[in-house]
Amino acid sequence: MSFGILDLLTTVGTVIFALPVAGYGIERALSGDLVVGSGFLLLATLMVVLPQKLTTPGDIPSAVAERLVGRTVAVDDEEE
Repeated sequence: MSFGILDLLTTVGTVIFALPVAGYGIERALSGDLVVGSGFLLLATLMVVLPQKLTTPGDIPSAVAERLVGRTVAVDDEEE
């Protein structure tokens, strides 16, 4: 999986929103409520990981274009 500049910016934006959720989860876990704290930590982790692993409808045209370009722009190294 290659990481472009837009992917990087999207991930940074997601992490910015996931950090308060993780902080709240840590706070709840340290105060003794392990179930709720663990749930919020899991939620924060899923907020960051799922967008990278799931294919969204917006990803399909770019995936198709990458496959087509890879097939049509085959470069032969041999000179005739």
